[in-house]
Amino acid sequence: MKKIHFLLPLLVFLTIAAFLAIGLKRNPRELPSPLVGKPAPAFEARRLGTAGDTFSPRHMAGKVWLLNVWASWCVSCRHEHPVLTRFAQQGLAPVVGLNHKDQEDAGLRWLQLHGNPYVLSIADPEGRIGIDYGVYGVPETFVIDARGIVRYRHTGPLTQELLESRIIPLIRSLNAT
Repeated sequence: MKKIHFLLPLLVFLTIAAFLAIGLKRNPRELPSPLVGKPAPAFEARRLGTAGDTFSPRHMAGKVWLLNVWASWCVSCRHEHPVLTRFAQQGLAPVVGLNHKDQEDAGLRWLQLHGNPYVLSIADPEGRIGIDYGVYGVPETFVIDARGIVRYRHTGPLTQELLESRIIPLIRSLNAT
């Protein structure tokens, strides 16, 4: 009986330590997304800087593309922007911007000042589209395949290393199928 009293706390401690060790090895930037492997949420939104032109993910049917969530007030977006611009110049996949919880004139000024890597940007002033995509904050990027399935999600600014190690190989793989 005394052995059980001794072993029980040790067993509880080892179980907690194992869960903590597993958690410490995970990358905090890789948030699990229930969307990966599922169809991208449908929406129709007004294109930034237009009176009535709209965009929907169905306009990208048959193409592998990126949805990049950004805002003019986002400091991390400034760090990501040159990397995203260089990626867009490669022409591997179109990049659609989702201007999240931003004022349209501020977003348009920001694009004029920093350059525009997007084939188009859409306005999401209330963040409703962002909610459907499970956006935690900006920037976030989604890779969507030709059938409209979300294949990858990255939270935080894109880096050249991430593009070269994960996103570009994924895009090439998806384009080959």
